[in-house]
Amino acid sequence: MSSSTRVLQHVKAPPAAVYRALLDPAAIARWRFPAGMTPEVHTFSAVEGGAFRVSLTYADPTQVGKSSTHTDTYHGHFARLLPDEQVVEVIEFETTAPEMRGTMTMTTTLTAVSGGTDVLVVHEGLPAGVSAADNETGTRMALANLARLVEAER
Repeated sequence: MSSSTRVLQHVKAPPAAVYRALLDPAAIARWRFPAGMTPEVHTFSAVEGGAFRVSLTYADPTQVGKSSTHTDTYHGHFARLLPDEQVVEVIEFETTAPEMRGTMTMTTTLTAVSGGTDVLVVHEGLPAGVSAADNETGTRMALANLARLVEAER
């Protein structure tokens, strides 16, 4: 049975700045990863239907990746882009492990609030082998990176 997670982060920047960081491959490489991992953006076409492919590699050699020895690689496409409001991505890990297979949907919704933007990330359809708690923790770390990035650019 698949599960879902919801993570909310307040960012002290306007929705337009956050939205740009969601769709800029250079920005993605600077924020969209949890602590202890380094990203590599292979492909990134930020248009509806556009494809992306990203690898996250563990710094700790004892950590086991979903796709290879120390790496999680995922690919997918942008299902919906509503400027300054929402990004919907369909994502799948590149893996041979049956418990890690399957598509999940990640919806990022931006809401303008006093002093910035509330960023809500909802993952639906997590594969059975993906811990909801770990997914939530990794998403919180990545969103903290996002906040630091866009707040510093203001």
